[in-house]
Amino acid sequence: MAVSQQRTTRESDNIYSKMDWNKLGYDVIPTDYMYIMKSNEDGTFSNGALVPFGTVQIEPHSSVLNYGQGLFEGMKAYRRADGEVQLFRPKENAMRMQVGAERLLMVAPSIEQFVDAVKQVVSANKRWVPPHGKGSLYIRPLLFGSGSVMGLAPAPQCTFLIYTNPICNVYKGRTSPLSLLIHDTIPRAFSGGTGGVKNIGNYSPIFQVTKEAKGKGFSDVLFLDAKEHKYVEEVSSCNAFIVKGNVISTSPTLGTILPGITRNSIIQLARDLGYQVEERKFSVHELLEADEVFCTGTAVGISEVGSATYSNQRVDFNLGANTVTQKLYELITGIQTGLLEDKNGWVVKID
Repeated sequence: MAVSQQRTTRESDNIYSKMDWNKLGYDVIPTDYMYIMKSNEDGTFSNGALVPFGTVQIEPHSSVLNYGQGLFEGMKAYRRADGEVQLFRPKENAMRMQVGAERLLMVAPSIEQFVDAVKQVVSANKRWVPPHGKGSLYIRPLLFGSGSVMGLAPAPQCTFLIYTNPICNVYKGRTSPLSLLIHDTIPRAFSGGTGGVKNIGNYSPIFQVTKEAKGKGFSDVLFLDAKEHKYVEEVSSCNAFIVKGNVISTSPTLGTILPGITRNSIIQLARDLGYQVEERKFSVHELLEADEVFCTGTAVGISEVGSATYSNQRVDFNLGANTVTQKLYELITGIQTGLLEDKNGWVVKID
């Protein structure tokens, strides 16, 4: 695999000069540099480098094109009020990629290599981190089988690639609470599958279902378990939580649910605030009786759910300034953007 059609500095400067941070959305905005590192014959990684952002060339026989052997991660870099830039828990992303690589029989960068590469690409694209309060720089690390194969087999070589893209604070331009359609026939993941890792093949199978739901006016789809079609699992790209009194519940990560980093952070922060947090299976009927429902993920952050519809029954949930959801939202975003003290050592500053 080779890099081709790299952008010139003049092209990059021209795009940057036209940026209006007040109108930032979820559009494709190429930044200055990306990072590429390929595995060696002995299964290790070395000699990674920053290169100007551009397209890549890949062999038609590559395992990622033929068999979908690939993973991705999602992270963000935040601009503090003092102008500095920081990351949120990058080691967790590195470890999750290693778990996914083991599942898909790929070699993965070490934690140190991963974090160092992320730091390099963010530092190189630092001017693209939006001003404080205007958004964040989305970071997309990819790991995929770039080596050529003919038979059904893992790739002999893997490529680690990171690119970045500035995005707004509001997920895909949404300005109102989520309205979820609960799907009880098509599951998102199966026991023994790859629902517990960020496999690139996890997401396209739900495109049709989510498109149909959005065509009916819903924000997204909430999927149930594949066996009994009864228990809450995930929304299309984020974890789900319910709140009932002082108890916060979320589904356990037992192979079909992604162990979200925002999810794990919220669990800890909620316990620190004195809430009882349970990781357990809960039914769709428990969700419909909840006081509050919210979703967590890198892209969505913490998004409150205004309503859920199941078998043509719509239920509305509590919203507003005094909710548990809002308290947790203000706490985690305050830590991520440097407005609140990081007491857990989660923040990594970019020099």
